[in-house]
Amino acid sequence: MFRQVLITGGAGFIGSHLSDELLRRGYGVRVLDNLSAQVHGERTTIPSYMPPDVDMMIGDVRDPEAVRRALVGVDAVFHFAAAVGVGQSMYQIARYTEINNLGTATLLEALIERPVERLVVASSMSVYGEGLYRTADGRPVSDAKRSVERLREKDWELRDETNVQLQPVPTPETKPPSLSSIYALSKFDQEQMCLLVGVTYGIPTVALRFFNVYGTRQALSNPYTGVLAIFSARLLNGRSPLIFEDGHQRRDFVNVRDVALAARLALEVPGASGRALNVGSGQSHSILEIANKLAEILNRSLIAPQITATYRAGDIRNCFADISLARHLLGYEPQVALSDGLIDLAGWLEGQTPDDRAAAATSELKSRGLTV
Repeated sequence: MFRQVLITGGAGFIGSHLSDELLRRGYGVRVLDNLSAQVHGERTTIPSYMPPDVDMMIGDVRDPEAVRRALVGVDAVFHFAAAVGVGQSMYQIARYTEINNLGTATLLEALIERPVERLVVASSMSVYGEGLYRTADGRPVSDAKRSVERLREKDWELRDETNVQLQPVPTPETKPPSLSSIYALSKFDQEQMCLLVGVTYGIPTVALRFFNVYGTRQALSNPYTGVLAIFSARLLNGRSPLIFEDGHQRRDFVNVRDVALAARLALEVPGASGRALNVGSGQSHSILEIANKLAEILNRSLIAPQITATYRAGDIRNCFADISLARHLLGYEPQVALSDGLIDLAGWLEGQTPDDRAAAATSELKSRGLTV
């Protein structure tokens, strides 16, 4: 059993839940986090939800000395530190590249000097771009794309060469990457850098491709975080959730507690080494369906979603997870049903009045020509 585990970015949404999961299992947990203002607000104090047993270190993964200090006495590393946001990444290119790519490179150079027994890196479903599709006669389509011309005409669906609509199906790890945003490119770089260095230097490494993670502790005032947190911020302020396109795009919403479970299993199961694995719920839901479910649970059913009928650069139509490989290799099985997860989220949201910045973020994208 690993004795001491480091989580970079561990004071954030997923990392804090992973801390809880690991502590329950008897691991020692150290966290390296720079308490980014976009995630944590302007406060510089450690979040109150962080378990007291965590060895908390304030520092940046881009700082070689901070990383070296954090690695002292550590047996395994979860690399979760990253800038997150598809739309924002399309104009803060240097920032996303520096945090995600340079931060990962800095960590890996430190790990070459001080190897660990296991490295688990957080990747993203965004590396797939569009998910897997099938034609009407059952042929798989792994390179489906939408043209700007069709998007301007509000034709949101993907079609084959005869203009027949393609059907989305669960996306497996064998689908080739299709990188449609700077964020997606940086996450693919993160996972591939870690897997490559892991093989070269004998560090068993696993990349976890997280799908749409939701749950308690997600940064409600960050307009580039998960869609459920953004919708929650709007609804709690008495405003309609803003939905791009027509709302019928489909995603896989996985509870953060299930993600923490999958991450722990990736640490413990030897057979996962050298692989990139999907972590999702194995179910798909439309964005409109999710917005309505959340409004109902928050007793805001009278606040209808606002369908913008616009496309945001870097967005895809459908992508949801085939989790067969994680089931087979890790023994991973999602535990939290969507309805239960939303009720849990609603309980945590009670009494919170987040700063709703979604409209401002949308205006920023529009001013830069990143919406159609």
